Amino acid sequence: MARSNTGIKGIYVALEDSLQRDALLVLGPRRQPPVPARTANSHTSISIQTALGFTILESNDYVEAVQKLGPDIVIGLADYEYNKRPGVKRLDSMGDRTLTWTQDMLAGIKDDKYGSSDTAFFAPLLPIEAGQQSYYLGILKRELSDRVSGWTIFDPASLDVLPEDMRHLPRLALTEIRGPHDILDHIALGVDIVIPSFIGDATDAGLALTFIFPSPQNPQDRNRLPLGVDMWSEKYVADRGPIVEACECYTCNNHHRAFIRHLLDAKEMLAWALLQVHNHHVMDVFFAGIRQRMSDGRFEIDRDMFHQNYESELPASTGQGPR
Repeated sequence: MARSNTGIKGIYVALEDSLQRDALLVLGPRRQPPVPARTANSHTSISIQTALGFTILESNDYVEAVQKLGPDIVIGLADYEYNKRPGVKRLDSMGDRTLTWTQDMLAGIKDDKYGSSDTAFFAPLLPIEAGQQSYYLGILKRELSDRVSGWTIFDPASLDVLPEDMRHLPRLALTEIRGPHDILDHIALGVDIVIPSFIGDATDAGLALTFIFPSPQNPQDRNRLPLGVDMWSEKYVADRGPIVEACECYTCNNHHRAFIRHLLDAKEMLAWALLQVHNHHVMDVFFAGIRQRMSDGRFEIDRDMFHQNYESELPASTGQGPR
């Protein structure tokens, strides 16, 4: 259903999870946002959570997986632990470990035994000061720049330390995106690719997204517009209108609010499937608007207007998710 009724053209898949090869495949070692690991990384591995619990992912095992799976883009291993502040001694080793894993990965991609040579490698940019990863970045610039296709960042503030000769490469952010405001701010800082995991969270909560970019101008109404609506609300029990007026998604063209509300109340998985189709369509239109306004040279103006016109957070859900 999502393939037929949305403009989704790419999928981020963690090695922790199963794979689907029906779109551009971006392969990373962890889910996004990641689940904090219980154990620290070692010189040869990182700690991850799989369906069977926490385990370690050896660098050579990750290389082998990339060789066999042949993703379009692979995220390099980084000696970075989510939600943990590294100690002084740890800072000294983060760049060295990441460099070793990067060299292993690039050597593995070059080995086209499994047809992985076409995989684009996005090098990690560690969220630490430039001096603490200067040797790592120096090797990338002097010896590996022709083999690096993009950057993976964990903090947009770290973009300032990018080598000048490699600033033109695309930047993919593995950061927490909590809503459309974060997407706009990331783009303004120079990020090219984001993974908006909040879409799935909103769908699970029974929320239908309603925002557009550029935002509608309504100078007579000082109230901020909601980013979405809670489809669990009792006011939709007998509402036969579409989720969003003039929305062209499959859900809004074929079903009404009362039907979605009934499905949610009955715990029918179709409810969340229909909401997911609608929410992805909203994101399709949102990104199309961003591209158009950037082309018109109005992105910054419209970004400020969006921040002013829309509420800062998604509405709270009054129901329960499917799981």
